[in-house]
Amino acid sequence: MRLLLLGATGLVGAEVLTQALRDPRVTEVIAPVRRAIPAQGKLRVMPIDFENLPEHAEWWAADAAISALGTTRRKAGSAAASRHVDHDLTLGALRLARVHGTPTLALVSAAGANAGSPFLYPRVKGETEQAVKELGFSFATILRPGLIGGERSEHRAMERIALTLAGAAGSILPRAWRINPAERIASRLLDAALAASPGLHIVRSAELA
Repeated sequence: MRLLLLGATGLVGAEVLTQALRDPRVTEVIAPVRRAIPAQGKLRVMPIDFENLPEHAEWWAADAAISALGTTRRKAGSAAASRHVDHDLTLGALRLARVHGTPTLALVSAAGANAGSPFLYPRVKGETEQAVKELGFSFATILRPGLIGGERSEHRAMERIALTLAGAAGSILPRAWRINPAERIASRLLDAALAASPGLHIVRSAELA
C-alpha cells in the first residue's frame, strides 16, 4: 500500500506517520511538507510549496490519501488565511491526488462541521467536507473529532484549558464531549485508508473517545 499523507508535521498527522511507518501493510509513505522532516525507512519526504503544487508529480498517484492539514485563526493570522489553509490548500492537494487516480481518502474534519454555521471554524470544515465529496473518491471516510488530546508544538491556551476540564470530568461526560486522543484518531484514519469500504463514511467524536 502506497500512502499519501498530508499534514505529516501536525499533531494528528505526525501520529499517523508514526503508525504508518511501523504498519506492515504500508510499503511507502509519501509526505508533501512545507518544512523538511528527516527521511526514514519507507518515508519519502517531498518538500513543496502548497501555493504552487507540482501538478504532474508522479507521487500524487497513491493507493490512499490521508489528510490532516489544518490550522487555527490565531496561527494563520486571520479568518481568510485560516480558511485558505483548511479549505483551499487542502482541496488543491486532494484534487491532484484524485486526478492522478488515488481512489481512497481519509480526512480529518471537526465535530459540528456545518457549511451553514455562523461560526468560522465549523463553517470552513463543513465547506471543505462538501467540496471533498465532489472530488469523487470511491472510498471516503471523514472523521469529526472534538477536543483532540496530545502534545502540540505550539501553545493553545484556550484549548489547553478545555482539555484540562474535559480530562478532569472524565467518564461523567457524554462520549461526544470527551477528549479524542490523537493516537486514536490516527489509528482510525489509517484503518480507513488501508481497509477502505465503498462510499462515504462519517466517524463522529463519540466513536473516537
